[in-house]
Amino acid sequence: MNQSLSLVNIKANNFKSLVDFSLPFSKFNCLVGLNGSGKSTVLQFIDFLSQQVSGNIDEWLDSRQWSARDLNSTLSKQLNISFTAELSYQGKPVKWTASFNRTELNCTSEKITWGGETLLEVTSGRYSVPTKDINDAINFDYQGSILSQLKEKQLPKELVKFKTFFNELNALDMLSPDMLRDQHISGKTLGAGGKMLSSFISNMTKDEKANLVSTLKELYPSLLKVDATVQKSAGTVRLEIEEQFGEKTIKTEARHINDGLLRFMAIFAQLTKKQSALLLDEIENGVNPELIEKLVDSLVEANTQVIVTSHSPMILNYMEDDVAKKGVVYLYKNKVGATQAIRLFDIPSMQRKLKFMGPGEAYEDTKLENLAPEAATIKLLNS
Repeated sequence: MNQSLSLVNIKANNFKSLVDFSLPFSKFNCLVGLNGSGKSTVLQFIDFLSQQVSGNIDEWLDSRQWSARDLNSTLSKQLNISFTAELSYQGKPVKWTASFNRTELNCTSEKITWGGETLLEVTSGRYSVPTKDINDAINFDYQGSILSQLKEKQLPKELVKFKTFFNELNALDMLSPDMLRDQHISGKTLGAGGKMLSSFISNMTKDEKANLVSTLKELYPSLLKVDATVQKSAGTVRLEIEEQFGEKTIKTEARHINDGLLRFMAIFAQLTKKQSALLLDEIENGVNPELIEKLVDSLVEANTQVIVTSHSPMILNYMEDDVAKKGVVYLYKNKVGATQAIRLFDIPSMQRKLKFMGPGEAYEDTKLENLAPEAATIKLLNS
């Protein structure tokens, strides 16, 4: 796992159903809850945070087929989206607070503190980087955070680490079979929905490809090879697998590879790369139940922070109690329809069940809709 920075908590106000929302993090995080509780919205918000540091918010909106007005909550009259991201750096608290203007598509105010020291502040049309003696009027256009436009030489090393953390956060929250089969030549990263998987694999090193095949072989013993061949004249990358059945070797193109294997290929290919965090939505989709355990084990043991969503109690069956206690978060809608979050096993009735059941059994033995009032009471007592 990235030893320098990790997410500790995020707070969001006025992003879709996230109003007065707070979410705690551990290394492995699994968001559970009823359909419509806001699980996917949370992943979208985390990706929205990471995009602030890159800029190009308009392109990010286009990639999701959204407009800026889709971001705001219908539950609030507030115009801006405000947020706080709390991180930790070797035990030191790092805090980023900001207000995002959806008309301007940028953070009109923001502040980053590191160990209590202010490293960046934007307010009233000016920005300051105190440790670099910078305090200037903002006379340039930008989208997202002002960090997206500031050069590294203008920043203290801590803010360079901060930028890197969010730039290396990867969201695979919209994986779709059609996108995963896309063969166009493009960049060296996975696109939205898993687009450009074939191009991504073609740019992997020999060792990364060997690790990918080794991991996939544990799930699909017949697998021999994963090939991604660039066809420059056609502007495509041909993705295919090679399998051994008895004495017969069979090659299969991406368009005929089953959806589950393609999803595994995308997830495990991404895990070969250095990254600060990985987001995955409904990880059990398209995956045979007998293969879920390997997927969960790989994500729990991954060398990065992982945030997934699930609606299946089967996922929890393969978690150790301590992983489940720290990492499983229950999302629900309060009486006004705003998404709220609480660690599932911080709820007293779930704590009691965990004494004589496994995490998956306790989850399966529970009607999630009945947990919301109890969770709301706990939140009220702790507020």
